[in-house]
Amino acid sequence: MQAGGIVFYGRGERLHQSTPGSFVWNVIALDPVQLEYYGRALSGKPFSVPSEGNILRPSPRDVARLRRLHAQVCRLAETKPKLLAHTEVARAIEQSLIETLVACLTGASMRADGAIKRRHARIMIRFEEVLAEHLGEPLHMTELCELIGVTERTLRSCCAEFLGMSPTRYVLLRRLSRARIALRDAVPDGANLLELVRGLGFAEPERFETAYLAAFGETPLTTLQRAPAARFINP
Repeated sequence: MQAGGIVFYGRGERLHQSTPGSFVWNVIALDPVQLEYYGRALSGKPFSVPSEGNILRPSPRDVARLRRLHAQVCRLAETKPKLLAHTEVARAIEQSLIETLVACLTGASMRADGAIKRRHARIMIRFEEVLAEHLGEPLHMTELCELIGVTERTLRSCCAEFLGMSPTRYVLLRRLSRARIALRDAVPDGANLLELVRGLGFAEPERFETAYLAAFGETPLTTLQRAPAARFINP
């Protein structure tokens, strides 16, 4: 993904997106049926939502106009939200955005992914499914690969390609993120930090605290203390 590119998502698609540095995502969501209708009507050519996402490279002129319009709408929503409540104004803005978006989508060059990359993408989807089912369990790499149905070498290669890190590192970050949500949303009538940590699959509280501090810049106890009206028991 490079500056000025557009990700055209497929229906119900699951994917990973990463960036090597600072970035800003601009998102436009449209009903697929409406988008296909406008695409055909405005371009005069066959137009359909792809089954798999593609990275498009519109002309600099088209993408600059789309970004400018999108930024103007965002500023309008922040500074004059009542203006957008008027049906005529909202419709005019929507039409301008759709026309410019269709121009970008229909006039852009497309980066085609090869069969190997698509296979790796499917492996990553399976990887996420396995994690969702077993995130609270201390899975070893061998067990993880068996559940996914790939070799350790293949999984490491896919994670390096799509995530820029090892599977072990990614699993740890996912589990830490889950722990952060649990601590942040602790029930108001009290929470035991040690029980929360063990319930999330961390057998060694000291190592968990060290990893948590490195990832989020604060201790688990600090996060728990900020939970809405939560009272904690310090083990």
